[in-house]
Amino acid sequence: MATHSSVLPDSRFIQSLLFSLFLTMYALTITGNGAIICALWCDQRLHIPMYIFLGIFSFLEIWYVSSTVPKMLINFFLDKKTISFVGCFLQFYFFSSLEATECLHLTVMAFDWYLAICRPLHYPNIMNGHLCTKLVLICWVCGFLWFLIPIVLISRMPFCGPNIIDHVVWPLFALACVSAPKTQLLCYSLSSVVIFGSSLFILGSYTLVLIAVLHMSSTTGRQKAFSTCGSHLAVVSLFYGSLMVMYVSPGLRHSSGMQKVATLLYAMVIPFFNPLISSLWNKEIKTALRKVLGSFNIM
Repeated sequence: MATHSSVLPDSRFIQSLLFSLFLTMYALTITGNGAIICALWCDQRLHIPMYIFLGIFSFLEIWYVSSTVPKMLINFFLDKKTISFVGCFLQFYFFSSLEATECLHLTVMAFDWYLAICRPLHYPNIMNGHLCTKLVLICWVCGFLWFLIPIVLISRMPFCGPNIIDHVVWPLFALACVSAPKTQLLCYSLSSVVIFGSSLFILGSYTLVLIAVLHMSSTTGRQKAFSTCGSHLAVVSLFYGSLMVMYVSPGLRHSSGMQKVATLLYAMVIPFFNPLISSLWNKEIKTALRKVLGSFNIM
């Protein structure tokens, strides 16, 4: 079974323009997140949980954007834009799993900051290397198991023509020959749990962090905490904002164009801006990047 995708425009000029734009963004996303990983790896001072989580998040962003963009770029040059049945579900599985992993990882990063700001005396004993490793493994394992059963159930549904996918995620129910309300409810329930559960935890953590920061007597410490937390909050706001618009907005599912824009935002644009936000708002990362790239006279 070959599944056709009409997510791309038909005009050759527009396709060439979009290909150049998306290829540039993809290359810069890989380069930017890779540079952050290298900078954090090379600077021994940054081998602490907060920056370890940030480095793993950049690693996650590379795989997240790579789960869909390469196939999309290839399709720009193909007259018949198809994907096999197995390839479609593999892409669907990895994109959904990496998305869930990213939600859980952002939650862990918020928890780390809560401990660092609100429990500074206990932080070194609580957030040790063992707990750090365990939290990262939990994020990845749970993320890749979260949608496994729903995707297996969807793959067993009968599909009939014309098998045209006008979207890059959650389009498969429209292609099924039979209605599957229970499976559809399960998918959206699991999505809601991971999105709302993690976002509420992050909101609660940063509310407590904000209260603690405002009570700091040191102006320098307050500014440093705001600048570091600000970069994380910016990424969280962009990511969860687009996710909630995509999955929660009542009328959005009836607008194919808005679906594509929202998906493009959290699937490609946000990973592109993540290294820029992280490096521009964090002095330690900027310093580490200068050291790594200094020999090339890039910064």
